[in-house]
Amino acid sequence: MKNKKSKNIGTKIIFVLSCTVFIICVILVIKMYTSGSSNREEFSAITKVSTVETKQDASETTTLPDNPIDFKKLKKTNKDIYAWIDIPGTKVNYAVVQSSGKKDDLFYLEHNIYGNYEFSGSIFSQRQNSKDFSDPVTVLYGAGGAPDSDFFIIYGHNMKNGTMFNTLHKFESKDFFKKHSKVYIYTPKRILEYTIVSAYSFDDRHILNSYDFSKAKDLKSYIKTITNPSSKNKNVREDLTVTKNDNILTLSTCTSTDSERYLVQSILTKITDTK
Repeated sequence: MKNKKSKNIGTKIIFVLSCTVFIICVILVIKMYTSGSSNREEFSAITKVSTVETKQDASETTTLPDNPIDFKKLKKTNKDIYAWIDIPGTKVNYAVVQSSGKKDDLFYLEHNIYGNYEFSGSIFSQRQNSKDFSDPVTVLYGAGGAPDSDFFIIYGHNMKNGTMFNTLHKFESKDFFKKHSKVYIYTPKRILEYTIVSAYSFDDRHILNSYDFSKAKDLKSYIKTITNPSSKNKNVREDLTVTKNDNILTLSTCTSTDSERYLVQSILTKITDTK
């Protein structure tokens, strides 16, 4: 009788623990999906002020065009905001940040542009990159794991609800890749227009630590990786030539595989000075 009672108690304890674990898992999943939505609402409030409306060519007018991004207001939100990225055909239309002061270099991996914890993080670069986009390779992260940095990489999470860098995966479609070729970066004084060269899955190496871009051999090797059309599931704009003198922009986000990153590579093709 005593053994039976002990067995019942043990069963109840296991049941309670199982229920607790289940509830925690549900909460984490809900947080994962709603976090991006919260961040999206915050960004939406900013884009009402900073909507990208025109891409005017300075050569068409005797005066410099207005910058469509209100960086003064953005800086009041967070001084770490230094650029804005817009990719037509995707949902990518966000402020770009880089941590400063005593913040960790990967602070914005899990913090929004207000500096508050947010699972979906922000679109950001590491301090290895200058903020004027003058590096041979710039990497912007939409990370879902450890950064795979390049001379200039922008990072952003691959959120299931379509926010951050999730829609970069649209470039996996050959038809979408063919029809969409532009990335616009806005800085306080310039509009930088990039033309997309390729989009593909890559391993999770930290590119800055894997290549020494001061060496012609390494830069040549990296450019070959970008432009080689024979790679699996890779889209390449073969009418574009990439040289050692080009400024390369790498957009990085995660895939469903922990050991991979999805990269969208583009080269700077036009600079417009603004007021």
